[in-house]
Amino acid sequence: VMVSGGSPVPPKLHERVEAAFGCPLTSLFGQTELSPSLTASSPDDSAADRTETSGRPLPQVEVRIIDPQTGDVAPIGHDGEVQARGYQLMLGYVGQDDATARTILADGWLRTGDIGHLDSRGYLRITGRLSDMIIRGGENLYPAEIEAALTRHPAVAEAAVFGLPDDHWGEIAAAAIRLHPDTAQIDAADLKAHCRKLLSPQKTPSNWFVVEAMPLTPSGKVQKYTLKDGALSGRLRRID
Repeated sequence: VMVSGGSPVPPKLHERVEAAFGCPLTSLFGQTELSPSLTASSPDDSAADRTETSGRPLPQVEVRIIDPQTGDVAPIGHDGEVQARGYQLMLGYVGQDDATARTILADGWLRTGDIGHLDSRGYLRITGRLSDMIIRGGENLYPAEIEAALTRHPAVAEAAVFGLPDDHWGEIAAAAIRLHPDTAQIDAADLKAHCRKLLSPQKTPSNWFVVEAMPLTPSGKVQKYTLKDGALSGRLRRID
């Protein structure tokens, strides 16, 4: 069995890895504050559950989804902040009482800062980071869902979606993509048409950029603030 973690694995890459090694690829979701795992998929899960979800909560661990605007528990299938409670929860950040109070609520629930939803079986799907959420005309857009759709395009090797300011909508979705090496050329119309087959209109990015490589943190996560700065300053190459 193989295990992945840190960020979602695109479905096409998931299939390639399983075909290359001849065994199931499962996923873990968590963070250091949870020592460090919260949910996991099983080798016995279906290919769809291993590919599209982060599995179910580990034994003796509670998970809930909280609407970030109302603070109420979200219904099954609705996106919100993933919160967790269990034996593996950290005691706190050393010497940072204020940060601990912002992260661990009085009743013991930890705010992960991740956005996702639970289905009726208890499988968790992560759709983005609360800090990455794009608010377009009052509607919450979650980059992970849009990125997953983009990587299904045969020319797109990697995608990162982020928000840009807009006078009318307040904020709009923009996408930076890394193309497969054998891709000669691509235009925005092609990418938009692909997204419209999989996403509703408001989730389709309005601005498109291409990069040779994604800017990464030391742990391998995409630095979306760097992409946003590059788009606003004109350093990123725009696709028209």
